[in-house]
Amino acid sequence: MSAVASTNRSPREDVARGGATSGGHTQPFLALSWLHLKYQFLETVRIPIAVLGNVLFPSLTMFFFVVPQTGVADNPLFATTAVAGLGLFAICSASLFTYGLGVAEDRQLPFYPFLRSLPAGPGPQMVARVLNGGIFSLFGLLPLITIGWLFTAATVTPGQLFAGIGTILAVSVPFVLLGMAVGYALSAKAALPVVQIILFPLAFAGGLFMPPQIFPGWLDAISQATPTRAGRDLLVQATTGAEAYALALPVLAGWTLLFMVLAVMAYRNDEGRRFR
Repeated sequence: MSAVASTNRSPREDVARGGATSGGHTQPFLALSWLHLKYQFLETVRIPIAVLGNVLFPSLTMFFFVVPQTGVADNPLFATTAVAGLGLFAICSASLFTYGLGVAEDRQLPFYPFLRSLPAGPGPQMVARVLNGGIFSLFGLLPLITIGWLFTAATVTPGQLFAGIGTILAVSVPFVLLGMAVGYALSAKAALPVVQIILFPLAFAGGLFMPPQIFPGWLDAISQATPTRAGRDLLVQATTGAEAYALALPVLAGWTLLFMVLAVMAYRNDEGRRFR
């Protein structure tokens, strides 16, 4: 009977059991992080539209606005840069919508207060959210890369491909943290417009839809201070060899640290409101 019951447990019940003690000792941090990652991944893929929405928009943008422009599509450098920019937009969209809205919706579920009461602490759950964001970021890139490969002159070497994947996973971290900060700070109804207000200005200012080389000087200066421009230029450098501006890495690191602080503060403030 116990074997049958264990196979019928939901991922949420597994997480709850993982937070319990075993022989007087809590589960290791990595084991708990894996457990949270497993259940968050399964919860997301069980709603296919949540995955398809983040996958389709960048791909359709590539297909309708880049592929028909022969001056861009037939130039290997321009085409690869366009794929990189829209790939980063896919990352930003997946991170902000999945976590900005996902975390806010989770906080409204009856199971969530119980999950927060477990002795594991917030660390494994937050680590799992960041890793889950990286996984779905890769899912969003697959159709985009396929379109670029089939319909444009975009090209990368195997080394550039692996460098680009590693870079885009690293670049996804600050946007996952920003999404978590929004999700812990706001309700689901408030999180949706806030995410939209954040996402599209950052995408335009960061040069994800049009090359920043055409920006006027004042806009280019503002653009270089944004995490999207820093991430975009680092990704373009990894995939094409074109040098990123000198402050790209420090800017991205600074935003990552800031978003981490905001996410932790939002989590602690939510804990103070709901559990004191």
